[in-house]
Amino acid sequence: MTYEEMKAKYCGANIRRKPKDEEHKIQASCIRWFRLQYPQLRNILFAVPNAARRSARNGAYMKEEGMLSGVADLILLKSNRFYGALCIEMKKPGEYQRAVQKEWQKECEAAGNKYVVVRSLDDFIKVVTDYLNDV
Repeated sequence: MTYEEMKAKYCGANIRRKPKDEEHKIQASCIRWFRLQYPQLRNILFAVPNAARRSARNGAYMKEEGMLSGVADLILLKSNRFYGALCIEMKKPGEYQRAVQKEWQKECEAAGNKYVVVRSLDDFIKVVTDYLNDV
């Protein structure tokens, strides 16, 4: 097999493509919308940076400080008449929660919080608007 044949066979459709950061883009647009829509609440909606890549040493350090696997991506630390806080797990369309995320969801809801999975800016706007209107 020549180099050109090998390249065509193994570098075509089988090549690993760089991730498009679709989930990041959705989450960033949600944060931008929220901060424009609710400037008085801008500091009580925050991200939990669990998904960042780290060295084993840094990961151990973060776990010692209290980092937990499965925690929702965003937390709105505001109660309404039904819940203590709103926890939002961001997923790009077609992706689903891991087992550890489902377990954290159960604990979060058992503690009196609302937990939702959001896959778009439109989903986020509806969830946040409904949550904040149930004051």
